[in-house]
Amino acid sequence: MAKRKPQLIAYHVGVTLLTMISVGTVLLLLMGVGKATIEIAIINGLLVVFAVDYVARLVLAKNRKIFLIQSAFDLLGIIPLHPVFAFFRLGRLVRLIRYHHLFWRLRLNSKWTRAYHQFIYKTGFIYLFSFSVTIIVVSAFLFSLTEKQSLANALWWAITTATTVGYGDETPHTAIGKIIASVLMIGGVGFIGLLTSTISGFFTTRGQQVAASQEKHEQADLDQLLLKIEALTTKVDDLQHQLDTTSRHKQR
Repeated sequence: MAKRKPQLIAYHVGVTLLTMISVGTVLLLLMGVGKATIEIAIINGLLVVFAVDYVARLVLAKNRKIFLIQSAFDLLGIIPLHPVFAFFRLGRLVRLIRYHHLFWRLRLNSKWTRAYHQFIYKTGFIYLFSFSVTIIVVSAFLFSLTEKQSLANALWWAITTATTVGYGDETPHTAIGKIIASVLMIGGVGFIGLLTSTISGFFTTRGQQVAASQEKHEQADLDQLLLKIEALTTKVDDLQHQLDTTSRHKQR
């Protein structure tokens, strides 16, 4: 393990650099800065690199089920439907930060990382989000084939349809396209509704936990204050008793 550690660190540094390059290139492409042909070539090349890396890690994983759950964002990051999916690769950087305990090494508060882990995994957000994105991506791909639309327009249509916005700029005209749209609308309402309820439920629960913790601390402070008051009352009673005793001796 000690021999592999330098190689592992070098590998993680390389992944971090490639992730930042891919995200930066996509941002330049979206903002229209630089030559689009060069940027698209870089994006496609990095897409192949991350796809090969994902498949290799999947093959070498001891528990593929856990790997698929923990690497859901990595899988979304290699979807060739639109360059914007490269932003999902940032989720891997968060895992690398947690893996190397960088927040602990930098003496930063780890409450954020615990809250992130609870929100992503324990609430089931990662599963609902992955299912929602999968439905949208598959529907967009099928819509692109049946309606002879570009992948970018098909993805835009799938997102507006799943979120029930329905701008109407892209609509199905074939029978198969309408069937795909129907399935997407039903699935979108179901999974995206669960997704939003999961998010609101998490923050509601967190708020209740914070309020309960604050109330508990306030109760503890109140109990300590009552104990101190009781101790002071006892001391005052003792002093009063001593004064009474002294006064009686003087009178005698």
